[in-house]
Amino acid sequence: MLWIEKYRPVTLDQVVGQETAVSRLRSFVAVKNLSHLMVTGPAGTGKTAALECTARGLYGDSWEENTTMIPTGDLFSQGRSALEADERFSHLYRKDWSLLANFKYIVRWYASLQPLDAAFKMMVFEGADRLPLEVQAALRRTMERYSGTCRFAFCTSRPGALIPALTSRCYPLFFLPIADDTVAGALVGILEKEGVGEGQISRDDVDLVVHAGRGDLRRATMLLQVLVESGRGTPVAEITQSEPAAIVAQAFQFIREHDGPSALRTIESLMVDYGLSGREVLGELRKVVKREYNDPRIARMLADADYRLGRCESEFIQVNTLVTRIMQEVFP
Repeated sequence: MLWIEKYRPVTLDQVVGQETAVSRLRSFVAVKNLSHLMVTGPAGTGKTAALECTARGLYGDSWEENTTMIPTGDLFSQGRSALEADERFSHLYRKDWSLLANFKYIVRWYASLQPLDAAFKMMVFEGADRLPLEVQAALRRTMERYSGTCRFAFCTSRPGALIPALTSRCYPLFFLPIADDTVAGALVGILEKEGVGEGQISRDDVDLVVHAGRGDLRRATMLLQVLVESGRGTPVAEITQSEPAAIVAQAFQFIREHDGPSALRTIESLMVDYGLSGREVLGELRKVVKREYNDPRIARMLADADYRLGRCESEFIQVNTLVTRIMQEVFP
């Protein structure tokens, strides 16, 4: 079993490194009431887990029946097939409707349902920055109409991608990168529960994993499990070198050689074969650029592509445009 699931918090007391946000969520649970929420912060800092813990505190054993988690990023990257394949939404999906029409209908349907033994339900949008502007405008009206039966929570690492009409209706909660000593304490606690002694993993190994996690407890936990299961002789640097990063490095080699078709095929394979989103591809590109090229022109192009990805229809076009610009302007 993955440790990120095995040691996922089930109560707010188990959420570490976010005292201010957790304190506010505890107050909501204490009075059995909740505002619409805008939960922002980097990946792996406990945003979704804290909302699940809040739901458990509000609803008890019926928290799953009263909470609807919508993986926004997955739905809008995979298209209508994701809605049709998800058993929670398949009975509402209509083949003759567009993705946006289906999504808005499903949200309204769930928001209108009466809660089970509670005053209101919760609807959580994970990766809310992927919501198209048309959907965001519709959600504003849905929030107004169904506020008596449903509370909305938007989880995102890019709050600027959401329109003011949504953010102004939500109470903001900020999740900061988790401090290194807090991450280290959590990892040491996991090792103790797993019965892993210093003979297998030393404190220096833990410190290296904490550094590689960069405030992301989920990533650090995954790296620690890989390190434990692969054996102490495996360097942490080797573990943190992901396969997508190696593919991106190969793509840059094609770019330098001015082999455009090979570079584009290599980058597109990350989106087609590995299921990475456009922004995740940019993240891998940033790592390689920072490590091997550190060219300010590429940094500006990456920033421009990131801006366009938040406002485009096709991620493939924007990523391909970025690769072409780097090849033409940086490695002519």
